Amino acid sequence: MIKIAFIGAGSVVFTRELLTDICSSPELSGCHIALHDIDADRLATADAVARWTAGALNAAPVITSHLDRRAAVDGAQYVINMVQVGMHDATLVDFEIPKRYGLRQTIADSYGIGGIFRALRTFGLLEDLATDMAAAGADGAWLLNYTNPMAMNCWFTYASTPVQNIVGLCHSVQHTTRHLANLAGVPFAEIDFVGAGINHQAWILRLTTDGRDLYPAVDAALARDPESARRVRVELYRRFGYFPTESSEHAAEYVPWFLNHDDQIDHFRIPIDEYVNRSEANLRYYERTKEKLAAGEGFSLDRSVEYAVEIIHALETGDARVVYGNVANVGLISNLPEGACVEVPCVVDADGLRPQKVGDLPAQCAALNRVTLNVAELVVRAALDEDPAQIRRAAMLDPNVSSKLTIDAIWSLCDDLVEAHRERLPQPLRVTLTR
Repeated sequence: MIKIAFIGAGSVVFTRELLTDICSSPELSGCHIALHDIDADRLATADAVARWTAGALNAAPVITSHLDRRAAVDGAQYVINMVQVGMHDATLVDFEIPKRYGLRQTIADSYGIGGIFRALRTFGLLEDLATDMAAAGADGAWLLNYTNPMAMNCWFTYASTPVQNIVGLCHSVQHTTRHLANLAGVPFAEIDFVGAGINHQAWILRLTTDGRDLYPAVDAALARDPESARRVRVELYRRFGYFPTESSEHAAEYVPWFLNHDDQIDHFRIPIDEYVNRSEANLRYYERTKEKLAAGEGFSLDRSVEYAVEIIHALETGDARVVYGNVANVGLISNLPEGACVEVPCVVDADGLRPQKVGDLPAQCAALNRVTLNVAELVVRAALDEDPAQIRRAAMLDPNVSSKLTIDAIWSLCDDLVEAHRERLPQPLRVTLTR
């Protein structure tokens, strides 16, 4: 029996979507789904979501729930990680302390000062998860990681743990290509595309239908709607020549040109503190879900565009497909650093998951990616080398942070965040350096 472990199953939105995908697949609907969360209440809710979903879709998976993570991964062939360490309370810290320094953020989960500290508090979880997988005989399982910051988390895992079958999964490529197909007026099923770069900062390098370049049709659609130009990702497309895969609210905080300028925030309609609002909405959704389940009510069940279940299905059935995954750069993108975590197309079938070589990115796209990867590399090195100074250097190199704060302010900000997150950080990094 196929066993799929959900780590952080109390994240009920992801759990519901992935369970819908599994239970909608005849080849997977009888698998063993092992749910894990450290919060007993959230675990019980996830269990109820799983059983309601299976019943609604006439599927018959074996469903087990575990407060003990090792029991959940024991014998699993697939481990899906969707943990947010610290949850809403940690999110508030990542926004409120930088705000005292005048630093604006939108999402704060992938890069920037928020992404740096989200990575640092997630590395310990990934290390412990890898240890449990090895002890439970699941170190050869596929670790399908959804937890941000994607590039840093995957890079740390394959660089420092026995788990090498790891792929980071996102939905930015899926949503972006559907958006571009809509702009071009072509059904998504009829387009052909290639994208590559790094997570949340990849680029659609080719967009065609029957060999015809669709970028002119995208340009024409944008020209017909002047308001569409008031988006950060459209501005980046205009300046870099290739459409970026991440949403405008994410992209705005990865570069130095927007968040420190009031007129740019207004013009590009940038939602400051957006993730705080989303996090609060997720808390409300969780409570509503509990109430509905307690009342015997259900919820809508629609197949998602997530790659996790597509990968599992392809590996188990041999039904080949192409997905976009975040993997180690081993000769894949030649003008990005070897070993860095990059996002590329991957062929998946019964023989495994095979990242595809892209070669050189356009010079300007690679240049921006390298700026972002410089920060990611120093964060990973901080943990690998147990060197707290590398945290500060990463922040110094971050475009949004460095365009606003002095060096002294950056080091002081990092000290404040270390103090606030102390118990969530690896022991060697729980030190302040300027006081």
